[in-house]
Amino acid sequence: MKLFRHGAAGMERPGILDAAGVKRDLSAHLPVLDGAALSPASLARLAAIDLTSLPVVADDVRIGAPVPRPVNFVCIGLNYADHAAETGAAIPKEPIVFIKAGSAYNGPFDDVAIPPGSKETDWEVELGVVIGTAASYVSEDDALDHVAGYCVINDVSEREYQTRRGGTWDKGKGCPTFGPTGPYLVTRDEVPDPQALDLWCEIDGKRMQNGNTKTMIFGVKTLVSYVSQFIALMPGDIIATGTPPGVGMGVKPNPVFLRPGQTMKLGVAGLGEQMQRTIGG
Repeated sequence: MKLFRHGAAGMERPGILDAAGVKRDLSAHLPVLDGAALSPASLARLAAIDLTSLPVVADDVRIGAPVPRPVNFVCIGLNYADHAAETGAAIPKEPIVFIKAGSAYNGPFDDVAIPPGSKETDWEVELGVVIGTAASYVSEDDALDHVAGYCVINDVSEREYQTRRGGTWDKGKGCPTFGPTGPYLVTRDEVPDPQALDLWCEIDGKRMQNGNTKTMIFGVKTLVSYVSQFIALMPGDIIATGTPPGVGMGVKPNPVFLRPGQTMKLGVAGLGEQMQRTIGG
């Protein structure tokens, strides 16, 4: 299934794509597409619905992030060997974990605001993992049983804030609108191998990132297990699993960063595409 939420920000309603790719409203069967709706039993119930009987969602209706703001919006840094190489960083011995602020959470087509005075706002296409059942101290063998599905994430980052303002990476990752997510939550049964997905990002129509999740240093099941050793993952929580090469800070000899008035378009194979316009903060 491809689940989504539609409507004005803060008033989104659940939706689902039918077999023909038509957007349908799920409100009559599901009041809120939240963590409780992502349990195996709930997803099985949704899968049994005759989707052709549901109202059509108009194409001009806003698509929001696929689940409400997560309790934990967890991100993984330097998780692609080729991205680590372009930044000159050593391969991590363990996953680098940081938290993206909840206030960064944003719809997949909403504007991204460049912070006032920022000169180094950057893009990062990522595979997102959406937790379906609570995960705490889980093994790698059991980790995927706790995953409801996958989504596209743009882990927008301000590199000066991230690397030269002291402290942790969170400063450069949590600015408002820095977490576009969606458009869909694609259930796990539709993604047989999360380590075989192409992902890409274009800036103003120019392809900047081309990658595949097979070059992840730590795969999805390893990440879910690892994060659960430190953070109790709740249904509806999201893990952004890192970005492939091609970010602005990696452009040689002179890095390239975002400015107001540009367009970011990005996607992950089978999970949909998102697009944002950059505006001044």
